[in-house]
Order: sequence, then C-alpha cells, then structure tokens
Amino acid sequence: MFGELDPLLLSQLRLAVMSYLVVTREAEFNVLKEKTGSTAGNLSVQIAKLQEAGYISVEKTFRNNYPLTICRITAAGVQAFESFFEDLKGYLEPDEKSPELD
Repeated sequence: MFGELDPLLLSQLRLAVMSYLVVTREAEFNVLKEKTGSTAGNLSVQIAKLQEAGYISVEKTFRNNYPLTICRITAAGVQAFESFFEDLKGYLEPDEKSPELD
C-alpha cells in the first residue's frame, strides 16, 4: 500500500527549497530565489509555511544596511525530508505482496 506523502512537501517550490537546504544547511533568501526561479512574493509565502511547520528557521538581519534573510533547515526539517524521500521511494518500488502489472 502506498504511504501518505507529507502534503507540505508536495509543493514543487517548498520541495525545491528543502532539497537545497538539505545539502547546504542554510541559504540567503536571494540565493533560494535564484536557485528556484521563484518570485520574491511566492518564495516568501512558501518559506513562511515551512517555518510555521518547524522545517526551517528564518533569521532576518542586515548586511551593509540592506535587509538579509537567512533560511536554515532544522532537525525536524531534515527528518521530514528524509521521511518524505523514503515514502516516495515506496511509490517507485513494487510491493512484494502485490501482483505484477502487465
């Protein structure tokens, strides 16, 4: 039987952000915007959803008098991503108890 996938990570943009942060552990907002090809507004909304879920932390500061937002993946975010990946693999691997498809 197919397991339920985390609906928060089914969003392409949220999954892209999490995938990038799993590797880098942290990234500036503008880097995430560039890597995902997202608009600032859409990325901001999706980051807020990931933060609300506890998957990332967000630090707002300044660098040379310009706003700087840094996103960091949390331990809960890493766990959620790894669980999502494992659950997704279940969709790709045939169940040993189910009959073969023709």
